[in-house]
Amino acid sequence: MSEGKHLNAQELRGTLTVRAPMHRHTSWRAGGVAAGLYQPVDLADLQVFMHKLPQDAPLYVVGLGSNLLVRDGGLRGTVLLMHAALNEMRLEAGGMIYAQAGIPGAKLARYAAKHDLRGGEFFAGIPGTVGGMLAMNAGCYGGETWNVVQRVQTMDRQGVLHERMPEEYEIAYRHVKRKVEHADIPGELFVGAWLKLQPGDGETSRQEIRELLGKRIATQPLNMPNAGSVFRNPPGDHAARLIESCGLKGKTIGGAQVSLKHANFIVNLGEATAKDIESLIFEVQAEVKQKTGVELHPEVRIVGEA
Repeated sequence: MSEGKHLNAQELRGTLTVRAPMHRHTSWRAGGVAAGLYQPVDLADLQVFMHKLPQDAPLYVVGLGSNLLVRDGGLRGTVLLMHAALNEMRLEAGGMIYAQAGIPGAKLARYAAKHDLRGGEFFAGIPGTVGGMLAMNAGCYGGETWNVVQRVQTMDRQGVLHERMPEEYEIAYRHVKRKVEHADIPGELFVGAWLKLQPGDGETSRQEIRELLGKRIATQPLNMPNAGSVFRNPPGDHAARLIESCGLKGKTIGGAQVSLKHANFIVNLGEATAKDIESLIFEVQAEVKQKTGVELHPEVRIVGEA
């Protein structure tokens, strides 16, 4: 991969893959090939990788790939795969949990309950990792990630670690942006966070998590490849209600279908291409706009070459 020509694999302890099929690393099970993919073994290894990677090399950070569509033409840059690498989690004083970016939401929720902490149960309903949850202020069932963030740990493109406070970011619904950003300086990666939860009863939390997961199973098409909610909920309404009101449940393009179980999900029926999925996203947007006047905004990230 030309972008990684200065990387010396002997200096890295992780796995460096050239021409990595991204359908293996996204929950939609669709998409093209990345020029390179690196899976670090830990935070220190990631620091070496970031320090060696050329500053102008395109970089895509992926956790479970649950909020991502990679176009069929693939990615010219390097993918950084976090979910099996940055998986340290520990309990600190005062009900604080330190969780690295690769920790899945459900694992975080169960860990909090195990230590009799309340307020993190909603993480079990988010099909992603801590890094992605921080990047988009992910939430569900009345909870949002940044509501419990005390501070975050970031890494710049030189591999240097920083600690940042919430007040350093613009935080809104499915939106997080550092207030001081320069167009010519690559942004920092979220590599961990300190989460402040409240003392509580672990069994009560576990029961709430079970109920939440049961609700997910009952209302979402978890048995088919999907990327979770495709569109943000517009103010005062729900994207699923709008899509269903337009008669779009079951609408199909190629191998992609608006879920019959939940209208804000698009599922891969088996052989969907990224183009099928993206075309269906655009079609849903257009029909909802035409029939209701509401413009739906995707919360999934679409990257790569057409």
